[in-house]
Amino acid sequence: MYLCIDIGGTAIKYGIAHVSKKTIEFIDKKEIATDAKKIKGPGIEKKIVSIVRENRKAYELEGVAISTAGVVNSVTGDIIFANDNIPDYIGINLKKRVENEFGLPCAVENDVNAAALGELAYGSGQDYEHILCLTVGTGIGGALILDGKLYHGSTYNAGEVGYMSINGRTLEEEASVSALIQRVLDQMDDKEITLDGKSIFHLARNGNAICQKEIDRMCSALAQGIVQCVCITNPQAVILGGGIMSQEDYLRPIMEQYLEKYIWNNTIGNIKLIFAVLGNDAGMAGAGYNLKQKIDDM
Repeated sequence: MYLCIDIGGTAIKYGIAHVSKKTIEFIDKKEIATDAKKIKGPGIEKKIVSIVRENRKAYELEGVAISTAGVVNSVTGDIIFANDNIPDYIGINLKKRVENEFGLPCAVENDVNAAALGELAYGSGQDYEHILCLTVGTGIGGALILDGKLYHGSTYNAGEVGYMSINGRTLEEEASVSALIQRVLDQMDDKEITLDGKSIFHLARNGNAICQKEIDRMCSALAQGIVQCVCITNPQAVILGGGIMSQEDYLRPIMEQYLEKYIWNNTIGNIKLIFAVLGNDAGMAGAGYNLKQKIDDM
């Protein structure tokens, strides 16, 4: 059994799982607050050690699989970059800490990369070997699977598509959920209203023209970003993940319309657009698969 952990800026999700290269079965899952701003990187390290210690007493663990926000050196386990969502996280090495303290194999991977591995192994990407995976939320993250393997790039930064230039701005500024929410709020007469992605789609489905227009703008920018990536990587499929992608019935026809508009040359192939299916378990599942691969390759 593996202990699979997914560290985000808001929550730490973890679960005990039976893991193979074809299936994953969680027998227990829990979630706690990260408290990242308060306890910072060193505090998160202490939380992870506590989670491992607690679960090692309850289960016969074979290893610890970690998915985390930030740029990760997947060989050494070092966090080599993290934004202000988790202060003082750079330099933290959970792999070394877990292996030294508990004698268990441990693998650490970036959260978007882990989610892509999860979809590849157990989700909507099982039939493909060349995949571009985008996660749309507060920001936009990306991951690239080539020949069935995660591509990290020379400095472990491959897939940082949120910083691409679209319409003179970054893709995150044009197509993230946070950008969508802000643009809608700026146009609302009621300045006291509170919105999130789910409520914007609810309003759009009920005829709100502002929400409909801004979702359309988001899809247009996202499609432009996807086409730029496809021109370079030529994937078999593009997987879209993140909370708002549960709105597939609303988003798919708009996305497909814009993808067809922006693909000017059929030689790059038809884009197979797929929506992620693993939901909140994607990071944990991909972390488990990642560790399984590394243990089998030892």
